[in-house]
Parts: sequence; structure tokens; C-alpha cells
Amino acid sequence: MTERLSTETRKTVLQPLFNSGWEMDKNRDAIHKTFKFADFADAFGWMTRVAIWAEKWDHHPEWSNVYNKVTVTLITHDVDGLSTLDAKLARKMDGLFQPKKD
Repeated sequence: MTERLSTETRKTVLQPLFNSGWEMDKNRDAIHKTFKFADFADAFGWMTRVAIWAEKWDHHPEWSNVYNKVTVTLITHDVDGLSTLDAKLARKMDGLFQPKKD
């Protein structure tokens, strides 16, 4: 059973995510980040790769895509807040991300 992150666990699990651009949601116990890609195809390809892991782990993001940007919010609805599943999926998203080259 998944549990909400404890205060102590948050310090070690969330800080590396904050360092990579994730932020706390101001309205609920969730994290969010916007990923920017070279174009729509890159954004959609990344979403597809993430979707495979999300399905495998049975943990699905709240996200939206507009052209080359994907905005993601992670929360574990079963615990109405953040769990280790959110941190795990955030790390996977960061790992699959290849930044837009200017």
C-alpha cells in the first residue's frame, strides 16, 4: 500500500527534484514542472516514453501538451498527496528528458 511522504522523507526525496526544476503546487500536496522540447514531435515522443513507465507502475501523471511544452503535475490520488511513486516518476521523467537545444 502506498503512503503519503513523511516530513522526514520529503527532505531527502524531494530536494533533488527541486534542484532539477520541480516545484510544489501552491494549492495542494503535489509537484509540477514544465518541460520544453524542440518541437511537438519531440514533446509527444517523450510523453509516449513516459506513458509506458506510468502504465507499468500504474501511476499516471496529470499533464497537458501545447506544441513543444508539456506541463506535468504529480500527486498520488489514493493518499491525496505526494508519495514515493511521485518521486519515482519525476526522476524517470527527468531521465527521459532531452532539453531543447537553442
